[in-house]
Amino acid sequence: MKRLVLALGLLACASAAQAQMPASWTAPTEPFQIADNLYYVGTEGISVFLITTPQGHILIDGAMPTSAKPIEASIAKLGFKLSDVKVLLNTHAHFDHTGGLAELKADTGAQFAASAGDRQALESGKYIGSEDVEAFDFAPVKVDRVLNDGDTVTLGGATLTAHVTPGHTAGCTTWTFPVTIKGEAHQAVLYCSTSVAANRLASKAKGPQYPGIVADYEKTFQRLRSLNGDVFLAPHAEQFGLVEKRARLAAGGPNPFIDPSALQKTVAASEQAFRQALAKQQKAAK
Repeated sequence: MKRLVLALGLLACASAAQAQMPASWTAPTEPFQIADNLYYVGTEGISVFLITTPQGHILIDGAMPTSAKPIEASIAKLGFKLSDVKVLLNTHAHFDHTGGLAELKADTGAQFAASAGDRQALESGKYIGSEDVEAFDFAPVKVDRVLNDGDTVTLGGATLTAHVTPGHTAGCTTWTFPVTIKGEAHQAVLYCSTSVAANRLASKAKGPQYPGIVADYEKTFQRLRSLNGDVFLAPHAEQFGLVEKRARLAAGGPNPFIDPSALQKTVAASEQAFRQALAKQQKAAK
């Protein structure tokens, strides 16, 4: 009965949320290996990553409200057991990255760890500051472990570090972790996001999306400029050139996901877009 109620809730959220979303966000795609124990199991347009270990696996993000079953199918297609997923993580509490988490948690029995700043959104299933917009809703998911900046998650020899980079959401979390590619050690960085998206930075009528959001963006840009990583990953496929890199990887040669300059290029472009959006919203607010 609980599973039926959960499924009905997911469908209700999905019907509204997916109405005007890009088709690629829900389109299934073949899973593939990026590094020795790092796999892509997301949809065509929204990333979900699987980190495998001898003691169980870590799954990062849940994509859209209807994406749980395709994610589970991708895990199985790679030859891994769903029951071996022991930890669920999240980059940020927006429906297009958390929509499948409640179902994935129920199906795997995994423990869910997420930032303190996003806990309210995750457990309410709401876009904080836009709680009245039903299209942003997703199935609530209970946080089993609350993470703060600098906390680590360890399983089977794999250790991920949480870097809280707020703005896009109050608890937006960028993850770093070591990976091995062809016998060489690399540092992966899963960038949370710094886009403005639907956020209000300045609004005379409603106020900001949440108190202190502009200051959070400013601190996050500064923080990300000091972060290092040469395997760049992101929540949306277009944010890290997934389609092109995947094709190049399949063709052989150097692993295209190794790109030491990608993070800083992305952050610089996003900061410029943020300043333009802030100026536009501030002008409108006057």
